[in-house]
Amino acid sequence: MSDHAAETSAPKRGRPGYDQETVLRRAIDLFNQQGYDGTSMGDLAKELGLTKSAIYHHVPSKEHLLSAALDEALDGLTAAVDSATAAAAGTSAYERLHTVVQQSVEILVQHLPAVTLLLRVRGNSQIELAALKRRRAIDEKLAALVQSAVDEGALRADIPPDLISRLLFGMVNSLVEWYRPDGSVDPDDLAASIAALAFDGLALHES
Repeated sequence: MSDHAAETSAPKRGRPGYDQETVLRRAIDLFNQQGYDGTSMGDLAKELGLTKSAIYHHVPSKEHLLSAALDEALDGLTAAVDSATAAAAGTSAYERLHTVVQQSVEILVQHLPAVTLLLRVRGNSQIELAALKRRRAIDEKLAALVQSAVDEGALRADIPPDLISRLLFGMVNSLVEWYRPDGSVDPDDLAASIAALAFDGLALHES
């Protein structure tokens, strides 16, 4: 056998190759399974089939992974809210609120593991505190949108707007407890059903 043939037939050895996206997906899964504080870089290295030192060739730290995961969830939710609040002139607050509820469901479905992690954040680090601050900003925009819908007479006024907002998006967030991407519920049907359920119960009806 020639030297060249030996080179091409011999199996290549060395650590597995992973892009940062794959490492992030595995990390989010582990954080959700074991808790962020209960997961070490050694755990992640083992999950990926790497040595503990080799994992640092892919990502600089566990904190970096947490920050990226929380940003993924928050960026999607922020975009949905900002898109609704910046809707074209003439779009009612009720229509914008309806849209943001549906889009929030879609984002949750698309980024389920990252949103699940976000909803479990308790502020145990600067990264988590920053994420909670961004969540509060989103909540404030949503409450203001609900208030605008109440002010225009589209929603009932006997329930405080901030409570309406909490109930609406509490229902959306509860999906992380039971929704499974490989289940029988179609994501588009899910988004439409939640919006219909919420707004049929909140909209004013002519007597």
